[in-house]
Amino acid sequence: MRLIAIGKGGAGPERELLARYAKRIRPELTLTELPDGTGSAAEIKRREAEAILAALKPDEFVIALDMGGAEPDSPALARLLAGWLERSKKLAFVIGGAEGLDAAVLARAGAKLSLGKLTWPHMLVRPMLAEQIYRAQMILAGHPYHRAGRP
Repeated sequence: MRLIAIGKGGAGPERELLARYAKRIRPELTLTELPDGTGSAAEIKRREAEAILAALKPDEFVIALDMGGAEPDSPALARLLAGWLERSKKLAFVIGGAEGLDAAVLARAGAKLSLGKLTWPHMLVRPMLAEQIYRAQMILAGHPYHRAGRP
């Protein structure tokens, strides 16, 4: 399972948190970082799209993080993850840059996922996504990590 993300994340708590959850995910979530594009907004999206599309493998099922994507709760994400894994054992989650993902990347995606309507810094989205993938796997395994009830 891969996470392909625009931008280089330096050392810090966000990277440490991503690493913590990435190691718990099976198969382990690996990170591929691609450089930010340059130029106008349209040029940035185009250049980042070229880099993302070049990084994707033909047999990967792509899940694009996009504001217009599905906004499941954690149990629904677990069901989506199970379905995606039935389609392909090779999943690639894609996080675009500040300008978002180009239409060419969205067209390549087999699914679109949103973490909600709030705007999040890209470096925080990485560990948040990793935690949700881990949580989904724990839900599917029947592990008590996810507490569905409210106190």
